[in-house]
Amino acid sequence: MSATIATPATTGVHGDTGTALRFITCGSVDDGKSTLIGRLLVDSKTVLQDQLAGVQRGGETDLALLTDGLSAEREQGITIDVAYRYFSTAKRKFIIGDAPGHEQYTRNMVTAVSAADAAVVLVDATKLAWAAEVEDGTVVKRELLPQTRRHTLLANLLRVQSIVFAVNKLDAIGDAGLAFERISTALNAFAEAAGVKVAAIVPISALKGWNVATRHADWVGYEGPSLLELLEDLPVTAPDEAVPFAFPVQWVEKFSASADTSQGRRVFWGRVASGHVEPGQRVTVLPSNQTATVAQVLSHTRQPQSVHAGHSAGIVLDRELDVSRGDWLLAPEAFEPVREITATVAWLDDEPLVAGRVYWALQGHRWVKAKVARIVDRVNITTLESEPATQLEANAIGDVVLALQQPLAVLPFAQSRALGSLVLVDTASHRTAAAVLVQTPAAKA
Repeated sequence: MSATIATPATTGVHGDTGTALRFITCGSVDDGKSTLIGRLLVDSKTVLQDQLAGVQRGGETDLALLTDGLSAEREQGITIDVAYRYFSTAKRKFIIGDAPGHEQYTRNMVTAVSAADAAVVLVDATKLAWAAEVEDGTVVKRELLPQTRRHTLLANLLRVQSIVFAVNKLDAIGDAGLAFERISTALNAFAEAAGVKVAAIVPISALKGWNVATRHADWVGYEGPSLLELLEDLPVTAPDEAVPFAFPVQWVEKFSASADTSQGRRVFWGRVASGHVEPGQRVTVLPSNQTATVAQVLSHTRQPQSVHAGHSAGIVLDRELDVSRGDWLLAPEAFEPVREITATVAWLDDEPLVAGRVYWALQGHRWVKAKVARIVDRVNITTLESEPATQLEANAIGDVVLALQQPLAVLPFAQSRALGSLVLVDTASHRTAAAVLVQTPAAKA
């Protein structure tokens, strides 16, 4: 066995491994994602006997039915919408998102992965005929399925901290050891070329439960931990504490009947996007550019205290300013609002992206019009090369330049998830058209 297998021990896991881990399963259709989640729920004893009795098909238990709740999903045997499930072990709590594998529902996968700490990319060994064939002089192509590559690239683009490949259905292959070795080699080569850091490659049989919750000893030459043991030790995504304070206003609470006029009489509620906030701190309002001092900070339970990134807060200013939903409170002089950005987009709409089209862009709770000034290129997910492009079709990934009608305070996505991500929405159909990841703010407003 010569395959290089990355494990948390070799990649060096650091960070918070005690908080509930939010992870998704992704990959191509019928790779076994829903079955894997069903197996995790059953083996962690989260599923009751009467629930198991309700997911029988042809006299046998169909684990995929534990997550495929929509009637259309059960009828077609595929996952359409993201289904979330919760379970825990003695060591940790988990939130699982079962993402659809069909290309048509990539937008649902992107939605799920955008908030995930880890992604388990399923690889169906039975679909890769080359994996088990002996090279007898014929050309053996070590190509992975397009959705395996696309979902891995999307998870990496969206800064998912840990990406785990789970090679499934090896129990259905004669020489499973050889297949696992070749698939591992192909996955490592792809990840290296794409710049993806792999947390681990685990051989599993979701159907039989091998290496899912417990180890299946002496199988395919793998001697590492089970998938569940790996997940128990993966870190959650750290909030943007090192980035200057930024706060999108979600809701304005008025208490104008108060007789206290020594400070503002409104509470601005939202979730701290980056940094932290405490009384006495100076803030600038976007877009008005007015400044004020924070008079009081409330936690989500309305207790006076400083609040850090990732947590909800209520902020009272020392004076009345024109602040409404969609505005941002920012650390003064820490941001330079811009009207033009260069960004990587994951195009999700059925209508192709073309230069000149105008969309709504959403950052935090702020909506602005955004015009596609230029399409820079698109990524060939097979070769990973950037190619010239005049449009981006559904599920394509490429770089574009966006011209904003009003300035936004953005940072590169590599620096801040909250300030470096936007969503494009079609102005006519109101469908989500793209996930936007800022590369560089191109011009100061």
